Order: sequence, then C-alpha cells, then structure tokens
Amino acid sequence: MIYHVISEAVWNEQLHSEFLVVPSLQTEGFIHCCTKHQVEGVRARYFKGQPGLLLLEIDESKLESEVRFEKSTNDELFPHVYGPINKRAILSVTQLREE
Repeated sequence: MIYHVISEAVWNEQLHSEFLVVPSLQTEGFIHCCTKHQVEGVRARYFKGQPGLLLLEIDESKLESEVRFEKSTNDELFPHVYGPINKRAILSVTQLREE
C-alpha cells in the first residue's frame, strides 16, 4: 500500500472523476505518495497546521499509472505515481485529525 495526503477541497473537486489528478502531476510529472511509516513525517513537513486533510490508501497493484520509488527527502525512497491515480486503486479515504 502507498498513501497520498490531499486537501478535502481538492478531493471534493474531483469526486465524480474516474481519475485523481493533482497539481504536481503537471508541474513535476508525478504525484507524491508515501509509505505508511512516512505519513506523519510528510504531514509534519508539508501540511503542518493545515486543516481539512484526507489520507488516501492506494493499492499500487491496481494503479494504471507507473509507480517508482525514488530518493527524496533525507535520501528516503518515496513512491511517485507517474500519471493520474485511477480511483478504483483507492481503497480508503480517511479524514486526518487536526494537530
């Protein structure tokens, strides 16, 4: 499983779409994801104090786009999805509690 932190507003904009597309796909060529043990670090670094966040649990074996684990922050390997995320690969959407 891989995970993606997303604002509730961005998720709601695409509720009726078959695929999830986020701005980083256009600007960087991939969608940032993380492993379960990386979620809290990602949240602390990039989403600190931001309300209205959701955590998407994604089964990478069901993704139609390529996933690559690549070095990023602190030389950790992070999963990057090179294309839109097809919604049938998303197993759960969980509201993250505010810190």
